[in-house]
Amino acid sequence: MKLTLLVVGRTTQKEYVTLIDDYVKRLKHTQLPLEIKVIPELKNTKNLSHSQQKEKEGALILKALQPGDHVVLLDEHGKTFRSIEFSNYLEKKMNSIPKQMVCIIGGPYGFSPEVYQAAHDKISLSKMTLSHQMIRLFFVEQIYRAMSILQGGPYHHE
Repeated sequence: MKLTLLVVGRTTQKEYVTLIDDYVKRLKHTQLPLEIKVIPELKNTKNLSHSQQKEKEGALILKALQPGDHVVLLDEHGKTFRSIEFSNYLEKKMNSIPKQMVCIIGGPYGFSPEVYQAAHDKISLSKMTLSHQMIRLFFVEQIYRAMSILQGGPYHHE
């Protein structure tokens, strides 16, 4: 299985970019390397409602997906996991998804109804609201932690 993190807008804070890049490099040495794809931010959004912005972003997200992709939304209403539970979730997906799992972090106003319809799963990393910049780092770290758990590495402690 291939794992892709699809994000709306590039990561702008250089500290986060450095840390995210470090985890992506670490993941290259696991059974689940990660690719990050960026959908450019919408331009001239001042005259768009939140709903219109979600629709336009949604169209770009759907365009980036391939037939057969297993779509997972990072969404505040998604399922929450402890790290070990998340590692088990990933292991099951690695054993059952033939092509690609695409995890999506949307824009500031969430996802369009069409993107929700395309989703197979929804995951929440916290009940708290987190910035879209931070969530990228936290999610990539949790993927690395899950792989460390699955490989019996020393990164995660009970």
